[in-house]
Amino acid sequence: MSFAGKYELQSQENFEPFMRALGLSEEEIQKGKDLKSVSEIVQDGKKFKVTVTTGSKVVKNEFTIGEESEIELLNGEKAKVVVQMEGNNKLVTQVKGMKSVTEVNGDIITYTMTMGDLTLKRVSKRI
Repeated sequence: MSFAGKYELQSQENFEPFMRALGLSEEEIQKGKDLKSVSEIVQDGKKFKVTVTTGSKVVKNEFTIGEESEIELLNGEKAKVVVQMEGNNKLVTQVKGMKSVTEVNGDIITYTMTMGDLTLKRVSKRI
């Protein structure tokens, strides 16, 4: 299944407590919580380019399935990760004590990040 496309954020759960746990300031959290982010995914076989635009902030990451890559996290930190594919519709990685799962089902992409007992869930729809 292809992940390629543009997706607009439809809903998110636990954004504020998760961002606090990541160390973002209250001001950053309040500014970001109501912004509709747009994710654009370009897929070429096992190579991915992901651009997430939230307000004026743009985060671009590139990675290849199964190879170590450096990505920028939601809080601006950079980290080395290895992204794995599960089945044909899930991207999974572990980064800095968090598990990240990106799953595509038709026109819906669900991004779930778990850190300890906190889970951030974001659902976006293809536009």
